[in-house]
Amino acid sequence: MRHSGLMVLCLSGMAALSGCDRAAQQAAIHKEISQLSAKDEASLDAIEMTVADANEAVAYFTKSVEKHPDRTDSKRYLALSLVRANRPQDAVKIWAEVVTAKDAKPEDSVQYADALIRSNDWKKAEQVLNAIPPTYESFDRYRLEALIADSKHEWKKADSFYQTAAGMTATPAGVYNNWGFSKLTRHDYPAAERLFLDALRYDPNMFVAKQNLVIARGAQRKYDLPVIEMSQSERAHLLYTLALVAIKQNDVAIGKGLLQEAIDTSPEYFGDAKRSLDALNAKVSN
Repeated sequence: MRHSGLMVLCLSGMAALSGCDRAAQQAAIHKEISQLSAKDEASLDAIEMTVADANEAVAYFTKSVEKHPDRTDSKRYLALSLVRANRPQDAVKIWAEVVTAKDAKPEDSVQYADALIRSNDWKKAEQVLNAIPPTYESFDRYRLEALIADSKHEWKKADSFYQTAAGMTATPAGVYNNWGFSKLTRHDYPAAERLFLDALRYDPNMFVAKQNLVIARGAQRKYDLPVIEMSQSERAHLLYTLALVAIKQNDVAIGKGLLQEAIDTSPEYFGDAKRSLDALNAKVSN
């Protein structure tokens, strides 16, 4: 009887232990499934962020935030998507929530400042950047610091920040273009020309840099087009821009010749040059 009772106790203990094991296994399985779902959602978020149309991404992450209101990464993606969709003021509201979250990162504050600048709130953007520890260094931080220094006409600081930002990315064309535009506003046309050429060295297709380059050269009365890659349509637009610069500097005869060249280069695309030339000729005849 004693042995029988002991066997019953052992069997009962084994059954209980087996039950505990099953419960533990089920809990582990549920945890794995939960983690797998989180990983899948994170992967979908990354795909949506990089591939989807900006407005589609906004709709996707708006639903994600409604579903997971406490998930910072969903709000972060929503704010980034709103900036992509040219809705920086809406992005500012979301970034204001993100930067106060427990798992906020310094880069969140940088992106918050970016959205504020896009919303033309330069003072608040400067305050946000100043609150980030100086030990945190990133390309976007220095790019924004340069823009703010520019807006305050703190030229030495701006140049230093532009130079630092350009050295922190493999694709500095945008930085060089902004830096060149800064030099344009200071009337340092030779420096601006060099910087726009640097921008085009990294991105030969950046049309805004081509346009700015032509303006910088025209301001120095260099009325020939630079030796850069350009399509026929781009050539016509650049000739037109150069013509306007020449006319503004009272080099009217040169401007008229450039307008005619723009018309001859791309007559089917460039009615603006024709209208400008006609207006000039009418003014002279009157």
